[in-house]
Amino acid sequence: MVRTISMFLVIWVALAGCAGSRSSSGTFFFIQMSDTQFGMFNADKSFEKETAHFEQAVAAANKLKPAFVIVTGDLVNKPFDSAQVMEYKRIAAKLNPGIKLYNVPGNHDIGNIPSAEDIASYNKMFGPDYYTFSQDHMLGIVLNSMLLHSPQKAMQKASAQEAWLQSVLENTQNEKWQHIVIFLHHPFYLEQPGEANGYFNIPLDTRKKYLELFQKYSIRYVFAGHYHRNAYGQPGSLLMVTTGPVGKPLGKDSSGFRIVKVTPQAISHQYYPLDSLH
Repeated sequence: MVRTISMFLVIWVALAGCAGSRSSSGTFFFIQMSDTQFGMFNADKSFEKETAHFEQAVAAANKLKPAFVIVTGDLVNKPFDSAQVMEYKRIAAKLNPGIKLYNVPGNHDIGNIPSAEDIASYNKMFGPDYYTFSQDHMLGIVLNSMLLHSPQKAMQKASAQEAWLQSVLENTQNEKWQHIVIFLHHPFYLEQPGEANGYFNIPLDTRKKYLELFQKYSIRYVFAGHYHRNAYGQPGSLLMVTTGPVGKPLGKDSSGFRIVKVTPQAISHQYYPLDSLH
């Protein structure tokens, strides 16, 4: 019990001056979760561990009272599995109604090479696959990273998302956003923009095009998941943050979530393992 109290005190000190969803000064914090991925621990036979982890993460969020929680993809392990989807939604519904929840599609939610029909099925279950939201003076832009990573079966959808993003970014020039933040499942890169193509990043040609677009519109922050461990890249002005999983970890980083503090001047962040909250 002492350890639990100590960790929450550390978090509260780190967030001193934030008012959660009640901020009126442009200073607030949110929680990024990723890869709850119900079914991964036990090859889709059951999801007891995922249930325990997500319930713990949601309980922590209710205690901390962020402005919002965003889950950056792979909500489930087996696309469209009704039991996994229902369990994710059951626990997500425990989030305090005053805390907004934003879902982001991952490859395990719509398939590794999704069709337009797959994406439509996701839309029925979880809502739009790309959209914007705002919090105080921050604009959040959610992208469907599968339309960047593997769009072969949904080229029209990929083109539509790209045109939509271009329009959104153009419109930001007429608005006074302190921060514009991109959220998606796949990171554009883990550490360096020129790193080789792989399962865990966006292909280089597409990556280059989007990074140039972000540079044009002065985008400085991108938050992703997918890697099941933490990674950070900031070779220039863009900070690429890849966050470890609420569900099953694949590296040295334990299951956990990220707390992101937003002030008018900057965005800072810290990853907290779930086992540190015991």
